[in-house]
Amino acid sequence: MTLSAQDALIYLMVVSATSDAKVSDRELEAIGGLVTRLPVFENFNRDQLGRVAAEAIDLIKDSSSLDNVLEMILGALPDRLHDTAYALAVEIAAVDLRLEQEELRLLEMIRDTLELDGLTAAAIEASARARLRRA
Repeated sequence: MTLSAQDALIYLMVVSATSDAKVSDRELEAIGGLVTRLPVFENFNRDQLGRVAAEAIDLIKDSSSLDNVLEMILGALPDRLHDTAYALAVEIAAVDLRLEQEELRLLEMIRDTLELDGLTAAAIEASARARLRRA
């Protein structure tokens, strides 16, 4: 299966949403909102979002190894989108304002696969906390 970079980013957000074994309405809304407003998705046919998300869920269910799924997804991304991919994964994982152990482990796996340096990862994580904080 060959993924476009945009499909890979959506797959990654879905993986991030499913990492704690439940996908909340807030996570689904966040994925839809990000696809609608971010420049990286400007040429993506938004009518295909449901299909792409369903494919991602099927891939996760059919795979015996999360490592293999991440390798396939992240292998479809050019280097220049590695920080974007991590930012999207963090955004979805943090949308419910708490990170479970499974989500933290997934983010660590993504960081390692993307070979992001610690400062970049920390900046992305701090930025997500600041954006999602409630009064």
